[in-house]
Amino acid sequence: MRELISLLARVAQGAGAILLLALLGAAAVFFAMRAGHGDPALAVLGDMATPETIAAFRLKWQLNDPLLVQFWRWLSGALIGDFGASMVVATGEPIVKLVGSRLPNTLFVGAYALALALVISLIAGTISALRHGKLIDSASTSLAVLGISMPDFWLSYALIYALALGLGIFPSYGFTTPSLSLAGALYSGFLPALAIAAPMAAAFTRILRTALLETLFRDHVRVARSLGHSENFIFLHHVFRNALIPYVTVIGLQVRYLLGGTVVVERIFGVNGVGSLMVDAAFARDYPLVQACALVFLACVLLVNFAVDLICTRLDPRRA
Repeated sequence: MRELISLLARVAQGAGAILLLALLGAAAVFFAMRAGHGDPALAVLGDMATPETIAAFRLKWQLNDPLLVQFWRWLSGALIGDFGASMVVATGEPIVKLVGSRLPNTLFVGAYALALALVISLIAGTISALRHGKLIDSASTSLAVLGISMPDFWLSYALIYALALGLGIFPSYGFTTPSLSLAGALYSGFLPALAIAAPMAAAFTRILRTALLETLFRDHVRVARSLGHSENFIFLHHVFRNALIPYVTVIGLQVRYLLGGTVVVERIFGVNGVGSLMVDAAFARDYPLVQACALVFLACVLLVNFAVDLICTRLDPRRA
């Protein structure tokens, strides 16, 4: 019962922190967009628009109101799930509908990339630590350094050139939504997911290898060996579990880079997701749409980091 109360208190505290950070992030995006150059009226009406039509557009979308009034109007609507309508990209279309139709694609590609990064890093990091100083360890470490050094946009074009245009194994452009075909989404989404996953897998591998090597030679591991436990039991219960804490923590920190990579990679591979929608909205100065997309990404980062915090608490060996 005490653990349940503690968990509920932690969840309530985390929810409050998430709400506060989301509000601060929303304010930062709102005022940063207004501080930039460009006018949504010109993006819609063109450079040849008359002052009268521009004034009418600004009046329709209430762009002449003070910034604080505009922010409060948008924030009060966002708190009840009403993000308004798109001004430029899909004029008059509800933003909730626009983002909702694209969010599953972004979540699928992001989850796909994270799954690839986890599988690759768990295998490579574990083998590298257990074969410390051997050839396979040197090869794994070198590949990890190379993976961290490669920008996701460069890797995207390299994958297209090698696996799509060169070998013709995967499509170079386009994405099948999971709702239409899960197999098609896994196939068409492999290259964009791999482009996002490779740098993350490299970072995860290095962290896991380091954590495993530090744990392998600690006193409690030596005591477990002296008690006659098998090496498999020692590795799983005394080494791997302790090494997972920094590993899982880094996963939470890397989610922000995963979402940043999604924005770039979606444009390159033609994935119809929130990232590409946000880029289109930013170029068109579609203020409410950019704000909604940014808030969705921010919420994803905050929720994942909160989940990671809870997982690390459960992994703490003092709770075993």
